[in-house]
Amino acid sequence: MPTRRHFLAASATLAAGLAFTRAAFAQPRTGLLTRKIPATGEALPVIGAGTSGSFEVEAGSAEYQQLKEVLKVFFNGGGRVIDTSPNYGGADAMLGQLLEEGGWRDNTFIATKIAADSRAGAEAQWAGSLQKLRTDKVDLLQIHNLRDWRHQLPYARELKAQGLTRYVGVTHYIDSGLDELEQILRSEALDFIQIHYSVNAPNAARTVLPLAQDKGVAVLINRAFDDGRLFARVKGQALPGWATEAGIGSWAQLFLKFAISHPAVTTVIPATSRPDRQLDQLKAGSGPLLGAQQQQELIKQFG
Repeated sequence: MPTRRHFLAASATLAAGLAFTRAAFAQPRTGLLTRKIPATGEALPVIGAGTSGSFEVEAGSAEYQQLKEVLKVFFNGGGRVIDTSPNYGGADAMLGQLLEEGGWRDNTFIATKIAADSRAGAEAQWAGSLQKLRTDKVDLLQIHNLRDWRHQLPYARELKAQGLTRYVGVTHYIDSGLDELEQILRSEALDFIQIHYSVNAPNAARTVLPLAQDKGVAVLINRAFDDGRLFARVKGQALPGWATEAGIGSWAQLFLKFAISHPAVTTVIPATSRPDRQLDQLKAGSGPLLGAQQQQELIKQFG
């Protein structure tokens, strides 16, 4: 399957962001735009990071050392949010080790997940997550892909009441989950949802994203690159003529900018294992957002 490793052109510069005056955003000194979590008002940078695929490495390997450089770029550029899961082939353990070695834990908003079919399974998984992440609590605990959510969401709320997670939520990653996610948003009190949203998969904007905004639920966006397939589609193609005016210098920046331009979106969480690509991703978090016409143009192009 094509991945970002094959298709994203390298970028070695991180430009300062242009001012953006929209009231929903703040502009910290790092240049990254931020958006507030509705439940608390806590501000998060709009560009975060994922660990699926990219953090599935061996401790001490060359790939591991490269990830350390990725995280240096991420935190130096103002990043905070890192999303992981016990299902990601040991990525959570690598993340925990890297954060400890780099002294970055206090700067990190850790989002992880429960993917279990029983209370006993969830308890064991949670204990393992804390051990692997080398922490005594996380910032966000999500029910992975709505798996057994009717039983696991109450458990996550118990952990929140105990101070072991500050926020709870649910996740999905394909269109087949949108209807159920909509019903959960209507019936359950959530702090976060995590869902896919991209130029070629914009259906979350029909009901789920506006509903999350109306309900005061923060939103993490996964698969903004459609697992790298979008880069295959644009290989060798020039950016739209208006991209430069929007401060966009690569297709990766454009795809990320599309996601964060929806007002319901809090943070997008692309993954990478290369420092130059991390710089490129962060650059999408500064400058003006896309207008409605630009967004619709992209949806039409990639639909």
